[in-house]
Amino acid sequence: MKLIDPITKFHAELQKIRRDIHAHPELSYEEQRTSDVVAQKLTEWGIPVVRGLGVTGVVGIIKNGSSPRAIGLRADMDALPMPELNTFQHASRHAGKMHACGHDGHTAMLLGAAHHLSQYRDFDGTVYVIFQPAEEGGRGAERMIRDGLFEKYPMDAVFGMHNWPGMKAGQFGVTPGPMMASSNEFEVIVKGKGSHAAQPHKSIDPVMTAVQIAQSWQTIVSRNANPNDPAVLSITQIHAGSATNVIPDDASLIGTVRTFSTPVLDLIERRMREIAEHTAAAFDAEVEFNFTRNYPPLINHAKETAFAVEVMQGVVGADNVDATVEPTMGAEDFAFMLQHKPGCYVFIGNGEGGHRDSGHGLGPCNLHNPSYDFNDDLLPLGATYWVRLAEAFLKPR
Repeated sequence: MKLIDPITKFHAELQKIRRDIHAHPELSYEEQRTSDVVAQKLTEWGIPVVRGLGVTGVVGIIKNGSSPRAIGLRADMDALPMPELNTFQHASRHAGKMHACGHDGHTAMLLGAAHHLSQYRDFDGTVYVIFQPAEEGGRGAERMIRDGLFEKYPMDAVFGMHNWPGMKAGQFGVTPGPMMASSNEFEVIVKGKGSHAAQPHKSIDPVMTAVQIAQSWQTIVSRNANPNDPAVLSITQIHAGSATNVIPDDASLIGTVRTFSTPVLDLIERRMREIAEHTAAAFDAEVEFNFTRNYPPLINHAKETAFAVEVMQGVVGADNVDATVEPTMGAEDFAFMLQHKPGCYVFIGNGEGGHRDSGHGLGPCNLHNPSYDFNDDLLPLGATYWVRLAEAFLKPR
């Protein structure tokens, strides 16, 4: 492993920053203290700062030389609305809020890279360090783009990184093409006519209608979608009724759809609507169909992925880079940035959880888990990757 020596010497400071952010988690678009910390550090290191893109977003601008080329490096800052079971010293001080996805570590790694780049500036061009709010369902990347991120700060490519529990620390994973799925949700309300359960003939039963819809939906992935195009349709909630002897007036089906391509998503949404409407009509019921597209699929660009793989291999060796890592049905709003700019999103191994301080909660160190904690050993590795990526992309010609 070829870590940058000044970054390793800065490790203790990065850990201090990371744990401070972990102890003070802030939810989507509420990252005021976090963005203050980021802006203060960047300013302290002589980096011009722009604030307000995406409400609480921060962009640092590091220039050197005369080249018009530019690269964007992005980290997310927001926490999750969930309690933390850990009791170590840097555990969350705000009930019901927790950095359970490692965005505190992502922010600290990018700060470490910004610190080094500002001191040594071994590149020709501009590095934009992008600290994004509201990744956890708030579409913060899209909001920053809408606020003019790429128009005001033109960049040739943009890159992202996420820690990945279960992958060994010191390893990276990436794949060209689809890497993470689109995230979509639905709520379907079946409207019938209630009656006494002993007189079902006087009802239009929304429960049985909903059951038929739910069963028929399962044929969409197995019979309508191409089996070579992965997709998930999961009904996660069914709500109906409040008494054992009453057929209710309505019932609802709620859940999620995940795909790696928009055409497959189009197909699934269309077939879900058709099946719901026609099934309801067959039972003489009515249906209200609501389908919300949250995040598009995250699709890595081939050229930029090959470039990132080469940089990662230079840092940790080819044996520690999985360049065909299995895509995940999880979602990530960095996908919006990759719709506008070429780039690549990579996983950095977070280990199995053995790094956690005493006082960690029971259970694994998985993402979105109340016992999760970011692995501070990754801080110099992630920062080194960012620096080497920027230096290679903006290598003087």
